[in-house]
Amino acid sequence: MKISWFDVRGLGAARTAAVEEALHQRVDAIVSDDLADFDDLPPTARKVFFPQGRTLPEEFGEADLVIVEPSRHGDPAVLAAAHDGVEFGTFVEIVDAKSLELACEAARTQQWSLLCFRDPTKIPLEIVLAAAAGAKGSIITQVADVEEATIVFGVLEHGSDGVMLTARNVGDATALQTAATAQPENLRLVELVVQRTEHVGMGERACVDTCTYFRQDEGILVGSHSKGSILCVSETHPLPYMPTRPFRVNAGAIHSYTLSTGGRTHYLSELQAGSKVLAVDVRGQTRVVTVGRVKIETRPLIAIFATAPDGREVNLILQDDWHVRVLGPGGAVLNSTELKPGDVVLGYLPVEDRHVGYPINEFCLEK
Repeated sequence: MKISWFDVRGLGAARTAAVEEALHQRVDAIVSDDLADFDDLPPTARKVFFPQGRTLPEEFGEADLVIVEPSRHGDPAVLAAAHDGVEFGTFVEIVDAKSLELACEAARTQQWSLLCFRDPTKIPLEIVLAAAAGAKGSIITQVADVEEATIVFGVLEHGSDGVMLTARNVGDATALQTAATAQPENLRLVELVVQRTEHVGMGERACVDTCTYFRQDEGILVGSHSKGSILCVSETHPLPYMPTRPFRVNAGAIHSYTLSTGGRTHYLSELQAGSKVLAVDVRGQTRVVTVGRVKIETRPLIAIFATAPDGREVNLILQDDWHVRVLGPGGAVLNSTELKPGDVVLGYLPVEDRHVGYPINEFCLEK
């Protein structure tokens, strides 16, 4: 989870409502240039005082952290020694090579660095993140909107530790927290025992081509029913007669479900360029990947019927060809047409039924 700072400076009449929303959404910090804003805040929210362009007061009230400009306010370490119980961090505005070097130094040495990049390119942020690799402090990047926050979180894969969003309207805190918590939770995979396979004739199957290289122990979860799916491996393993395509999962018949962000499912037929799906490895670790293309073609199909430890039957319909594979325990790569009763594959068993892809607790019978 990324760090979310909500900046209420200059918000005006909507400040009270925006702060209440931010607290309800559990943002990590409220940022203000008015110490009075912190008087009624609960201890669960960090109170960040940021008097940009102004002199420092003698005392800092309820503030937990003060962000200073060293050229104006002095050394954060000296200030911290003079104010027991208050943390201090550094603000740097990056506009040229000199200020970029100051930002790199702050990121390497300070516990808290608040950075503002004036140019639209993310190259300076990449440089700071590379320079501060392994440092123990936290880098907070000022962003203009939630869309930029999402981009900042992904720079150099790791991204900035957090962002500070300047509030403009009620609703901004909710959008910010959604972006900050977008990393999906890991899943608890189970071992499913194959009962039988069956050639089911012709139909359309979907190859999901993503904008990402999959690892060899990674794929996407696919199933005919919302309450059970099997881990289909990507084409990262060598095949006869054709090169590997490590961005692709030959995922199954078009009616099948696969997991997306926020606990949603999508039919394979719904996916298109720009869609998001959940990549899952054999340990249940997850990450969100972007779909670049979906190839739907008519092929012979094979159905796999497997049973979960709780007796639930899981079904997956795949292209009927040896090169289409699923994953077993320990990352074993299993050719779908060679599966036999007693073989073990990895799967996932969500507890909720689905309505237009969203989890819902209602009666639903799938056969």
